[in-house]
Amino acid sequence: MYKCLFLIWFVVGFVLAAKAQKPDTGAVKSKSEIFSQKHDSVTSKRFVPKVTKEKVYHPDTLHDPHKAVMRSLMIPGWGQLYNHRWWKVPFVYTGLGLLGDVIIFNQHYYSIFLKEALLREKGAAQSLRNPLLAGVNDADVVTYTDLYRRNRDLGILGTVGFWGVQMIDAYIDAKFIRSYTMDNNLSFKVSPGIINQPVYALNNNGPIIPAIKITFTLK
Repeated sequence: MYKCLFLIWFVVGFVLAAKAQKPDTGAVKSKSEIFSQKHDSVTSKRFVPKVTKEKVYHPDTLHDPHKAVMRSLMIPGWGQLYNHRWWKVPFVYTGLGLLGDVIIFNQHYYSIFLKEALLREKGAAQSLRNPLLAGVNDADVVTYTDLYRRNRDLGILGTVGFWGVQMIDAYIDAKFIRSYTMDNNLSFKVSPGIINQPVYALNNNGPIIPAIKITFTLK
């Protein structure tokens, strides 16, 4: 009996709930809305993304990196001139000049101390020795001889390394010129500067030396 009554009330409640649902009139569009939508789609402009102009490269395929390397091998700076990087030539010869000065300076004093060391080793008379080294003992003469020889050898190695660096620089520049467009526009800015600027957090209170700062910019 109770089961029958429960089934009847369930069916009646389901029918009432179904009648209570209202149709969604907003989802159904009228004919005027449909025609207006078609009209808007016709008159509206199509969205076209803006096309950015890409940079066009004009590489120099006739530029040979091998020629740049060989010219820098024969004469320092020749490869840079071949690559139209004339502003690099003063830096190349400045570096080589400083290294050459190191070699000449240390070779000069190495020869003096070596000669003095050989004379003292052989027990030569005082008159045959260098009078400027009369106050230097034998141990210091040997020490200075080794020191100047080492500095001379380091100067020679530095010269060879710097020669190789300018060859590599010429090769890289030539490689880029052959593959890409290289801009030769070079600008530089000269401004005052300070050497050994004091750093109070590190208790560095050394002398302040005025200097000139040169900044190179490749545009």
